[in-house]
Amino acid sequence: MKSAWRLWAKALGEKAHKKDHIADQIAIIRTFIVVSYFVTNSFIVAGVIRHWNDIESSSQTVHRTLTSD
Repeated sequence: MKSAWRLWAKALGEKAHKKDHIADQIAIIRTFIVVSYFVTNSFIVAGVIRHWNDIESSSQTVHRTLTSD
C-alpha cells in the first residue's frame, strides 16, 4: 500500500518538500484537487448527455404554445 501511495504522489508531481510527512500532506491536497476536477467534469459530461436533444423538443413545445393562443 505504501508503494502505491508513493507512486500516486509522484504521479501528482515532484516532491514538494524534503520531509516526507509534509510532502504527503501536499500530495493529499493535490489528490483532493484532482478528485474535484474529476467530479466537476463528470457533472459537465452528464449534463451534456442529459440535454443532448433538448433543442428539438423545446422548439416543438414553443410551437404548440404559440399556435394554441
